Amino acid sequence: MRESVQAEVMMSFLVSEELSFRIPVELRYETCDPYAVRLTFHLPGDAPVTWAFGRELLIDGVGRPCGEGDVHIAPVDSEVLGEVLIRLQVGGDQAMFRSSAPPLVAFLDRTDKLVPLGQEGALADFDAHLDEALDRILAEEQSAG
Repeated sequence: MRESVQAEVMMSFLVSEELSFRIPVELRYETCDPYAVRLTFHLPGDAPVTWAFGRELLIDGVGRPCGEGDVHIAPVDSEVLGEVLIRLQVGGDQAMFRSSAPPLVAFLDRTDKLVPLGQEGALADFDAHLDEALDRILAEEQSAG
């Protein structure tokens, strides 16, 4: 069964130290991909852009700097649960976003209620077994018909 958690958060898109603007960002978590979260950025004048990365990275990044490669997440102030910076990079290009931490934490809490952290593997295995069973049923129906 495909279930999901969704939220919309307003984030600041940090163009430079002097320029930023607020944009809506859709957060999505689906049981069909239990290890990942998806953030869809709605930039004015552009098509929406979706990034998928590990749910655990977002959880960890709210409290401490983390991430390697294309995605880095860190609290603005490690002493206070206030704001979080999300840096996305492709080659030499990067985009920085600032979000209030409480909406991210609320979203992550909802994902944990759907699939508790550490239980993703059991769900992934269940989906794989379900897909195999459905493939067998379809193959049997086609050979019988």
